[in-house]
Amino acid sequence: MRFLRRQAFHGDFFAQIDLARRYSGRDARERNLEDPVEAAVWYELALSNPDGYSPIVPYPMGKSNQRGPRKITDCRTAERRGAYYALERLLNLMSSDERQDVRNRVIYVLSTQGAYGFRTLARLHDVSFGPFGDPVDNSPIDPKDLVRLKPPASATLFTRNDVDVYLYNYLATQAGDVAGYVMLKDFERSSPERAALAADAQATAARWVPPYEFYPPEAPSSGVPHSDESDAAGEAGAVALGRMNELPFVHVGRAMTYLRITARPPMHENQLGSAEASALQGMLGRPGTGRLGPLEKVRAIQYAAVNGSPTSQLVLAVMYAEGVGVPRDYARAFHWFSEAEKQGSPEAKYAMSTYFSLGVAGIADQDRAQAVVYQIDSALSGFSPSVSRLRNVLAQVSGQPQRDSYNSYQDDGERRPVREPYGQGGGGYGPSQGQGGGYSQGPSGGGYSSQDMRGGPSQRPGAAYGPSQRPDSLTIRPVRPQSEGYR
Repeated sequence: MRFLRRQAFHGDFFAQIDLARRYSGRDARERNLEDPVEAAVWYELALSNPDGYSPIVPYPMGKSNQRGPRKITDCRTAERRGAYYALERLLNLMSSDERQDVRNRVIYVLSTQGAYGFRTLARLHDVSFGPFGDPVDNSPIDPKDLVRLKPPASATLFTRNDVDVYLYNYLATQAGDVAGYVMLKDFERSSPERAALAADAQATAARWVPPYEFYPPEAPSSGVPHSDESDAAGEAGAVALGRMNELPFVHVGRAMTYLRITARPPMHENQLGSAEASALQGMLGRPGTGRLGPLEKVRAIQYAAVNGSPTSQLVLAVMYAEGVGVPRDYARAFHWFSEAEKQGSPEAKYAMSTYFSLGVAGIADQDRAQAVVYQIDSALSGFSPSVSRLRNVLAQVSGQPQRDSYNSYQDDGERRPVREPYGQGGGGYGPSQGQGGGYSQGPSGGGYSSQDMRGGPSQRPGAAYGPSQRPDSLTIRPVRPQSEGYR
């Protein structure tokens, strides 16, 4: 099943058909694999796969095997017709929530395929194509059925609208895809109304995140989880995974404790037993080697985050901000900071204040009033940098002398700042009036340094927090804003 899923995730048409049949439980030998939602996902992906309907170049004339491509074309046509009828039966028995699950899973799988998948999603929403993003004259659905009062359920799985067409073509273009750029420009030229969608669609694209962090590892009665067999997102994903050793293992350990795999969070990887590592791998549908790889460590944090752990949500937000374990993505970082903030995380509140204080194009509009609200809320929750900054503001209001970003001076006839103890300065996640402000890599509050992340005290004034204040926490490295803006 993992082999079939790996092939299907990478766009193998016949693997997608085979996988859908197995999950449909039509074969008595595989009845324990039955999962109607999962079966519908792979039937939909097979029907929208261009390899299922694209013309095949015929062999040169005079060759003995010149009928080969024709046989393959006939085979694919028959497979698509059978897949359509099977999908229709499954969808007609589903609730609206189950259909939404099918949509979300299809969107996730296609999003892991990069620009190719985004172009497929654009076609699924485009009225110029068939219901499966295929040519109108090559669809397995009878055109007469599409104009009925109640059209086929598979024809309405994805709502046709121009906004989503522009959105997914734009995402394909952002991935550096030439074909996506051509389709986007053709779409804009087709009508003035479509061209007017550019601003809204681009703003939506800046905030767009897939429906899932990774494919939902649910399991049918067989107990075999639906493993995520997508590859890391290109070179950026491989580089990000290579940086997982920069993240203290205790964060992985806390995620595993939240998932009830370990009774207490292991501080170091060598404290994690092979049985516990294999238990996590089993939950993810991966081979039980007894030793966690970089991707499985990322999955542990993601799994805990999506199941409601505010600590893992904060860690995951910083990982997205810094490109540690996952490719840098400020939209996802903002999403997980906001999720952690909803659960009362004071660090996340402070990070949110920086997003709104700086303003991040397309993700969070600059709103200094909202930033102040988050800063005060963070201070009242006990986060040290916010408390220090709030103290300065209150001192100004009450008429007391204002101290600079180091908060005190040496009184020896020369006014120069005196550093407060580590973790008590005025810096932290965001912009500061002194040397303690800013993010090292962006507005997310990331900024790991190799020394800080291993638990050593930072030598910079105004660091957000460290071992002296919050043991084994994510240590943030503040930097001075540069003239050309935050990198």
